[in-house]
Amino acid sequence: MSDFKIFKFQVLIKEYHLDTFGHVNNATYLQLLEEARWEFLNGQGFDLQTIHELKVGPIILECHIKFLKELVVRQQIIIESQVLSYEKKIGIMRQDIVDEQGSLCCQAQLTFGLFDMSTRKLILPSAPWLKAIGITV
Repeated sequence: MSDFKIFKFQVLIKEYHLDTFGHVNNATYLQLLEEARWEFLNGQGFDLQTIHELKVGPIILECHIKFLKELVVRQQIIIESQVLSYEKKIGIMRQDIVDEQGSLCCQAQLTFGLFDMSTRKLILPSAPWLKAIGITV
């Protein structure tokens, strides 16, 4: 594995993303990060239909998140997602949320794998899966 693509997803923070403090709630960050992951998977041809046909799909094993700067209503952000490594059955991905000025607002590191829905176990990554997550071999 030699090259790890960066996927960028633009989002406008909307009123329903806010909590009672007037900024994005911590749980909403996880939803935004997941939305970004689904967008790049779909864009690479690894959509929900493909997952159900192949009976394999992504699974998050661990998530570590740092909230560095609050996100507020009508703020434009970019979520940058990139695999950092993939060893055997386990991958590590970083997702950064950056504001319009380029300031890092949130950084998440996820441990993930490819899950076989029939055997209910992690499996080694397939070539289509590696392509979908931006790894060229």
